[in-house]
Amino acid sequence: MQLIHPGPEEALLGLRAMRMVAQADGEIGPAAGAMIAAAQDFLLDLHVPLDELEPIAPAELAAGLSAPVAQQLVQGMIVVSLADGPASPAAWGRITEFAKALQVDLPALRTMQKMMEHHMLLFRLDFLRHSHIGGLLKDQYLHHGGIRGVAEAVLGLRGLHEDPALAARFTAFADLDAESLGGRFFRHYRDNSFGFPGEKFGFPLAGVYHDFSHVLGGYGVTPAEETLVAALMAGFRRQNPFYVILFAQLTFGAGLNVTPVKQPTVKSIMAEPGLAPRFFRAIERGGAMTTDLSDNWDFWPLVALPIDEVRARIGLAPE
Repeated sequence: MQLIHPGPEEALLGLRAMRMVAQADGEIGPAAGAMIAAAQDFLLDLHVPLDELEPIAPAELAAGLSAPVAQQLVQGMIVVSLADGPASPAAWGRITEFAKALQVDLPALRTMQKMMEHHMLLFRLDFLRHSHIGGLLKDQYLHHGGIRGVAEAVLGLRGLHEDPALAARFTAFADLDAESLGGRFFRHYRDNSFGFPGEKFGFPLAGVYHDFSHVLGGYGVTPAEETLVAALMAGFRRQNPFYVILFAQLTFGAGLNVTPVKQPTVKSIMAEPGLAPRFFRAIERGGAMTTDLSDNWDFWPLVALPIDEVRARIGLAPE
């Protein structure tokens, strides 16, 4: 996923539309405001007070935007609509009007429409189908044992299955240099009381790229830092990257758990000082990477290498 930095004319048009979505219910929420301010600095190179912006009609917006910028803008509208709680009908109405005029037809729009119509089971199923969670199960099936591998992964998450041989491959990371990729990964798991793949309550093998993203990106496990990991993953993923950002906003913006496991209930996470600019930076870090860690990445040959060398190999820049 590559972020587009539009020119000043497109940027101003998009900002006028974004303000209308954010203010659909009268006031801009704190997290939405933080995200729009960060977008002005990071993406748009604009510094315009929002209350000075005129509303914009969908037709005027459509006449002034290129197709790639239009798609990114609609994605941004969805993110902002979820920044301080579930999207309101008023905000969603404006998003759909703009998307129609812009001729943007994203799968995420159809997913969100199910939620707005209160078809929550269909919404969750559609989200899982497109998201990295569905991709994880698919990869577990394709690369780690077929149906049996998927069943063992699910049972392992519930503490009902163990694979000592697989777990031993990970616990052996304890013998690696502390500043190696494997050494850092070992401490990440043990410091946070996580179960390695193969241990009871351990993560599926197909999903450990998520924790490697924590370690390589230099991010912790607080809700705020989980949003940064989601941004990094969205950057490097080639398949449905926007759904990773959607996951973060649903979970930590709107306070809606869309996973099969327990998650903390958090809203307006982007209101935390300094988080929104880091979020955009994390997407760009991931977008510059040369390796999609979610695409059956073979990390085993790299675990003994210094972590900075691994970062250089995959094109991961410092934060």
